[in-house]
Amino acid sequence: MDSEYKRRLSPSLSLATIASLMNDNNSVSIEDENIQKINFNDHPDLVGITVNVDTAKRAYEIASIYKKKGVKTILGGIHVSSNPQEALQYADSVCVGEAEEMIKQIIEDAQRGRLQRQYFNPRPTDPQNIPLPNWSLINKSKYLYTNIICSSRGCPFKCDFCYNSSNYIHHKYRNRPISNVINEIRQLKTKQVMFIDDNFIGNPQHAMELIEKMKPLGLTWHAAVSTNIVHMPKLMDAMKESGCKSLFIGFESINNQSIKSVNKIQNNIDNYEKLIRELHSRDIMINASVVFGFDTDGANVFKNTLNWLVKNKIETMTAHILTPYPGTVLYERMVSENRITDFNTNHYNTANVVFQPKTMTDKELYKGYFWIYNQFYSFKNILKRLPDNKKQRTAYLLFNFGYRKFGKITSLLGRIGLMNFIGKLGRKLAYNIE
Repeated sequence: MDSEYKRRLSPSLSLATIASLMNDNNSVSIEDENIQKINFNDHPDLVGITVNVDTAKRAYEIASIYKKKGVKTILGGIHVSSNPQEALQYADSVCVGEAEEMIKQIIEDAQRGRLQRQYFNPRPTDPQNIPLPNWSLINKSKYLYTNIICSSRGCPFKCDFCYNSSNYIHHKYRNRPISNVINEIRQLKTKQVMFIDDNFIGNPQHAMELIEKMKPLGLTWHAAVSTNIVHMPKLMDAMKESGCKSLFIGFESINNQSIKSVNKIQNNIDNYEKLIRELHSRDIMINASVVFGFDTDGANVFKNTLNWLVKNKIETMTAHILTPYPGTVLYERMVSENRITDFNTNHYNTANVVFQPKTMTDKELYKGYFWIYNQFYSFKNILKRLPDNKKQRTAYLLFNFGYRKFGKITSLLGRIGLMNFIGKLGRKLAYNIE
C-alpha cells in the first residue's frame, strides 16, 4: 500500500516553504530521494532534512553520510519534533516545532560556526508569517500534482494515535489570512487545488469565509475534514457551490468503542450514514479513512466494515493498520503495556503490524488489512459502488483503477517520467481541466 505511486504524488511542501525564507545570498537546492538519487558528491555548508517516522532511518543514514564529510546537518519535521533526543544521535542539530520563525537564526548560526544542538519553537508559527512556497526549486514534471496548499495549521482535536497528542508538538489550530490563501491559489495558476490541511473545517466560520472568496475562481478542489461537518449543512452547500468534488474523512471505525478508545471525540458513528447522504446529495465524493487493530476490533471487523462501505457506496477507501507513532499517547500506552513488538520505524507506515493486538493475532490483523483492500477494490465492488451521478464516474474510475487496482502499472509509468503527464491527463478526463 505504501507504493511508489504514493511517493510520487506531490513534493515536500515544508521544504519549499522554508526555502522561500532564504535570502539572496544563500544558494539553495532541494533533493527528493522519492524521485531521483541524491547527489552525494556535493559539499554544502548545511544540510536540512525533514523526517517522517517511516523515513527516519534513511534520514539518519543521509545525515551520517554528510557528517562524515564534515558537513553540518540539522533534522526537523514531525517525527524529529516528537523524538528530538533520538534524532540528535545522528545529526549536529535538531529543529523542534515549526521552522519558519527559527530558520533565519539557524542559517546565521551555521554561517558563524555556532550551530546549536537544538532549536525549539515554544509556540506555533504566526499565520501571518507563513510564506508562500518557492516552487522554482521544485521539478514539477516529476510529480503527479503540485497544486497543494494549506489554509490552516494544526488540528482542534487530539486523538491518541495522532502526533497532535505528542508532548513536544504545539499544534494549536490556526488559520492563515484568507487573502494570503487566495493569493497563493492564484499563483499556482491551476483550476484544481488540493488542500492538505489536517482539518479544513477546524474553524467552520473561517472555512465558510474562505469558500465564499473561492467561488469566483471557478475551482475544482478537494480537502480533508472531520465527521462533525454533518452538523454544518450551510457549509456543505457552500462547498458544492464553490467546486468541491471530494473530501477525505477520518471515519476510522464503525465500532463506537474503538472510537472512544483513542479519544476521537469529534466522531459519532450514529451520524455517519447521514453525513454520507448529505455529501452524496451534493455530488461530493468521499475518501473514507478506516483503521483496523483497535483493542475492541474482533476478526469480524473487516467483513463488517467492507459491507458498510459498499452499502453506502463510499467512492474510495484508505485503510490503515493502527500504528503507535513514537511520541504519541497511543505509543506511550502500548509501551507501558509491553505491547510493542517491532521497533523498526521503517515498518511504521500503517501497512505493518508493530504491536500485539488484543482481540486477534497479528497475522489475522495483517491478512485482514490486505483482504479488505482486495475486496473493496475488486471489479465487483467497484461496480457496486459506482456513483449515481454519471459526471462523477470518470474521476471515480480513474482513482479506483489507476491508483488502487492497477497502481503498480501507473508507478512504472511514473518511473519513466510520465507522472506529471498522467496528472494532466487525469484532470482533463475527470474534470475537463487543462
